[in-house]
Formats: sequence, structure tokens, C-alpha cells
Amino acid sequence: MTEHVGLDRLTGLIAFARAGSLGSYTAAARSLSISPSAVSKSVQRLEQRLGVSLFNRTTRALTLTAEGRDLHERALRLLREAEEIEQAAMTARSEPAGTLRVTASLPIGLHVIAPALPAFMRLYPKLNVDLRLSDRIVDIVEEGIDVAVRIGDLADSRLLSSKLAPHRLSCFASPSYLDARGTPLHPDDLEGHDTVNLRYQSTGQPFRWPFRIGDREVETVPKSSVIADASDAVIAMLVAGGGIGISASFAVASHVARGELVPVLSKFSVERNNVTALWPASRRSNPAVRAFLAALQAAFLEKSAETAIR
Repeated sequence: MTEHVGLDRLTGLIAFARAGSLGSYTAAARSLSISPSAVSKSVQRLEQRLGVSLFNRTTRALTLTAEGRDLHERALRLLREAEEIEQAAMTARSEPAGTLRVTASLPIGLHVIAPALPAFMRLYPKLNVDLRLSDRIVDIVEEGIDVAVRIGDLADSRLLSSKLAPHRLSCFASPSYLDARGTPLHPDDLEGHDTVNLRYQSTGQPFRWPFRIGDREVETVPKSSVIADASDAVIAMLVAGGGIGISASFAVASHVARGELVPVLSKFSVERNNVTALWPASRRSNPAVRAFLAALQAAFLEKSAETAIR
């Protein structure tokens, strides 16, 4: 006699697979858009049915037991197959609908994606967007992400990728600062100016400022009196007259348009083409993903045009 698998058992397997991959009920709940208690209860019911403990639980960590490790890969396969079925249904429907989960670094999310979303949503009223902004590198497949936007490449054979429009790295300052301190004409002149720099959260290292001098690209780390670990904090200080800083063109476009910041050392700026959109191969034909990628490319092109430096 064939035993029918109940919906609650499938729910438990999905919750178990995601929690095992992410290492916590909270992270699993976030990726599944449910509460941590719902994940915990689903896993507990699954353990009761199977008669085994799937996790070692402590106040600081959630780790798989030996039995849990054996079952985890099978549960992951089930989850991937369920997502493929969902994607096939979405493709058949052809019109973008449902929930699109997008992750991006904070500067890209704030300055490019968020401003473009209202117009995008008006085009596709049946679509919901779950936007998650973090510099944490997530496992796109395991966390059920549809599209990720990152600076740099992500080597993962399960992912498809596309380069977005290039941007420029250039120095900027407020008009009030330049009126008071003068405008540098060469990167060497920065030694006589106040500078504000970025420190990477992941490594703790300061950002190295690139300049195109002749046919060479050189890098320098200015002696900055203020260093911040968030690019938007750097930009806010520049707008307030705190000195000269370097930024991606898309992050300062609105400030340049309002006259709050002006380019400095423009002829030494460098171009970068390292912003990449990534999505799982299973989303290849998803109409919502296709529509969002087109809108994303258009948004980056618009930002590039706004801050074109000639």
C-alpha cells in the first residue's frame, strides 16, 4: 500500500532543508517569508514523525546531527524540484506575477533599485517584490533568491549572470568645501585636502582610490581624518562639506543633480564594469525575472547617463 505524503510533512522537509543550509531558524524563516516559530514547529513535527533528532541545538548554534546530515541533501533535492515546478508554472503563465525575491548590496539597492521599483510595479501590478539589502554574500539557490545584484563576480555553476551598465569611480566634494579649500588639479594635490574614506566591513581594510594617470591605473590610500564602513555615510559627510571622497557614479547621481556634490579630478576617473546580476538556472524562463533584469539594466544606464563626466 502506498503511503500518501501529507502537506505538513512536505512543509517540515522544506523548513528542515532551509534551516540546515542557513544554520538558524531565523535565517530560514526570512528566506521562506514565515516566522521563526513556524520553522521550529515544522522541524519538530518532522523529527517526531521520523523518530530522530535532526539538529543539535544550543543557544548559539544550530548544527546537523549525523542523521540530519544524511537526510539534508535529499531534502535539498526535494526543495529544488519543488522550486522548478513553481518556475515551470510561472513560465506557462507568461505574465510576471507572484513574489520576486531580490537581494543587493546596500548602495545598489538604495540608489538604483529602490528608485526604479515604483515604475516597475506599475507595469506589473500582479507582482510583489521582496527586496533584501545586505553586503552579506548569500547562497542564492539555498535561500530561494530570484535575482542578486553584486559588485564583482560570483563563481557558482548553478547561476546565470549578466553584466550591468558600467559606472565610474570619481572624486566628489561639496561646492562649499571647494570654495573654502580650493579644487585639486592632480591626485597628488589630495595631500593638502581633507578626505573621507570607506572601510570594507568584510575585511576592515580601507578603500584604495584608483586613478587613471596617462596609460596607467594607480591606487592610493589617502590619509583620511574620517573613515566610515558605509558608503552612504561617506556621501553624507561629503554633502555636509567634510572634504573630498570617492564614490561610484550611481551612488551620487541624485546629489550631483541637485548641485550638492560636484566631480573633482574628473579626467583621472576610472571606469568599472563589475556590477553583475545573478540568478539561478531554474529561473531562466521566469517572466518576472526576465522583466526585472530588463528594468535593472535600464536603471543602471539611466544612472550612468545622469553622471556622465566629459
